[in-house]
Amino acid sequence: MEKSPFRPVDDAARTLARELLETERTAALAVILPDSGAPHVSRIGLATGPDGQPITLISSLARHTGALPARPDCSLMVGTAPSKGDPLAFPRMTIAARAVFVPRAQAGALRENYLARHPKARLYVDFADFDFVQFQVDCAELNGGFGKAYNLKPQDLCGPGPTGG
Repeated sequence: MEKSPFRPVDDAARTLARELLETERTAALAVILPDSGAPHVSRIGLATGPDGQPITLISSLARHTGALPARPDCSLMVGTAPSKGDPLAFPRMTIAARAVFVPRAQAGALRENYLARHPKARLYVDFADFDFVQFQVDCAELNGGFGKAYNLKPQDLCGPGPTGG
């Protein structure tokens, strides 16, 4: 029987995954373009909502924004390698999620959380072509560096903290 490359998820993995979500300011968003079926990746601003789910503020002028209503299943890559050292030795996480556009009237808490992480977004957050999107996490793969791979469930990223609170 082949041994799994994934370690059992523990509190250290949950903490690292949540730290990535709470500290990274950007993510790579991967979508499928509805017209061609081709993959498309772009950089987005990243924050978390009050429930810990990843969120973003995106413009309807962006190609990825047009793709999400047609195919809301998407992927986020979170984690930035420092300019020095082996980039594969640093933590990163790939999140499989479903994008949900949040109506402006219901986006108050998302707006505040996003602006807390991206204060300069105050310049454009209320423009008519911008909307908030919440990414409902299906699962995630955390790579904490060489030999530290974990398959995470939504509650590992967005539920109560590792010690229950």
